[in-house]
Parts: sequence; C-alpha cells; structure tokens
Amino acid sequence: MSCPHTSLKTWNTFQLDARAKNIRIVHDAATLCDCWQQSRAVNEPVLLLGEGSNVLFLKDFNGQVLINRISGIAVTETAGAWLLHVGAGENWHRLVDYTLDQGYPGLENLALIPGCVGSAPIQNIGAYGVELKKVCEYVDIVHLPSGREQRLTVDECQFGYRDSVFKHQYRDEFAIIAVGLRLAKQWQPVLSYGDLARLDPATVTPRMVYDAVCHMRRCKLPDPAVTGNAGSFFKNPVIAADAAASLLARFPHMPHYPQADGQVKLAAGWLIDQCGLKGLQRGGAMVHHQQALVLVNAGQASGGDVVALAHAVRQHVGTQFDIWLEPEVRFIDADGETDAIRAIA
Repeated sequence: MSCPHTSLKTWNTFQLDARAKNIRIVHDAATLCDCWQQSRAVNEPVLLLGEGSNVLFLKDFNGQVLINRISGIAVTETAGAWLLHVGAGENWHRLVDYTLDQGYPGLENLALIPGCVGSAPIQNIGAYGVELKKVCEYVDIVHLPSGREQRLTVDECQFGYRDSVFKHQYRDEFAIIAVGLRLAKQWQPVLSYGDLARLDPATVTPRMVYDAVCHMRRCKLPDPAVTGNAGSFFKNPVIAADAAASLLARFPHMPHYPQADGQVKLAAGWLIDQCGLKGLQRGGAMVHHQQALVLVNAGQASGGDVVALAHAVRQHVGTQFDIWLEPEVRFIDADGETDAIRAIA
C-alpha cells in the first residue's frame, strides 16, 4: 500500500520532517521483495523501516521507504518453555504485554522499548539486565534480490552489546521477517538494575517487574509521541578494567558494571550529566533535562541540529573522561545509512 504523501515525520520518533520519494507499507515478505527489486531496477535507494524509533534522518531520502508490517504471533509449547514465532512488524511493547497476559514471563525487563519486533535483533535490544539474545532462539530473514528465506540460529546472529550480524554481513539486501523467542517456564527474575533491586526475589512476580520497569522508563524518558526523540542516543561505553579503575579512583560513585569478558560497562548518561550538559541546545535539538542520554527535538529540529548537538556532547565527554561516545541511533543520509561515528566526530 502506498502512502498518500511522502513526509517521514510520522515514521520517525524524532519527528523530523524529512521526506522520501515514496513510502509503502508492506504486509508480507513477497511484497517486500517485489518493492525492493522494483526500486533497485532503476537504481533507486531503498530504506526498510519498522517504527522509525532508532533512526535519524540527516536529509530527505532520495528513494523508496518500505514500512515492514509483517504480523502474527504463533505459540507452541514444550515441557520447559513457550516458543513464540513473531512477525517482524509486530510492535515490541504490545508483544511484551501479550506474553504477560498469556502467562508467559521473560520479557518484562524489556517493556516499553519502542519499535518493532524486527528491529530488536539488529540492536540486540536490552534494558535492566536483560538482552534479546537471552530469549532469542532464531531470526528469519529474506534475501531481497532473490526472495530466498533463511533461518539464523541465535549463535549465527552473533549478538553483542547493541550489535549483531544484521549490522554487518546481513545489513544490505536482507530483511528480518520474523523472530523466534524461547520463554522458559522456570522463570528467574532479573533484579540487578535500578529500582528492581528493591524487589524481593522470594515474592516478586513478572507483573511486578513489568510495572517497575514501566514506572522507571516513564519517569526518566520522554514520551516520543509528545517530545520527539529516539530513546538512548549513545551506547553505554565498555572500557578496559584498568581504565575503569583509574576513573573510579577519581569518581568513586561512578556507576559501573563489570562484564563477563573482564571489561567494564559505564553509564553514558552519567558521563554526560557530569559534564553539566542537561539542557544543552543546538538549534532545535536539546539534551533532555531529566535524562542526559536522550537527545530531543525541542522544536522544529533538523537532522543537522541533532548531529551538531551529538558532536558537542561527544567532545565534552571525550575531553573530560577520554571516553568517546558512539551513537546507538542509525544515521540515514539521502541515499541510505551512513557512518554515525564519523558524522559526529
């Protein structure tokens, strides 16, 4: 289905008023491939979007935008788990709601993360101690030039911190069409982050975790429907243990999270806040007053305004801490995705 206008404002949560030559909403893999092939036959760039919750449009887009709305949730059951096969176009938070309503715990820490199910593996979304890779069993993809479908196991997805094979080997000419999730019946709450640590592991329920996560996110993060933003703009940096030790000697109260590989994850929002950058503005873009990790569209911002602000934040943090932040958000130029780090360097 073609959209009657070509504004992308309602298709990106930053609410930037970029435009595209054409926008089509697609509901199945065959149509997705057909539309992609039609554009490529005339050397027109193509961009696949879910809900636009993790993109920054730098300019108008010179080609066709395909909105993935492949839907459906199928559930099978084994002795130890519920197995979900979920269409890539399903809304992620509504999926979390659905699983809890059905009595399938395991996604509660990931509540209120914006975007579609198909976007979740690309970023290996995570929050409050849980990442997608913990519950993902497989990802189904389609090769857009040929229409050939393929299933990747969780190991083949090569999940890392906000990273996956879908940012590399399968970034171009492939689309995610479904995700398989395994939710164990032996539920183990993850209560290591934020206000979740106050919950009693002996009496906590999945719904209590969900409610706490929703409360924390709503208190700290602006609603994209009200104030344009893409959630956490920067990745939390992961640094060597000795570098973390040096920083902790200077900042004993610095939040830090030791990783399994011996490195240490830091909180990018804390680093930005220590530089006194809340409220910093470049044009119509601003560092959020409550959560420094979020850059917002404070009024008629352009992609260039957000880039200028991200550059300023990166320079301040780099100068004070010798840590150079990297964007989580995908930067989209006139002809497709571009190097976000280079754009703000």
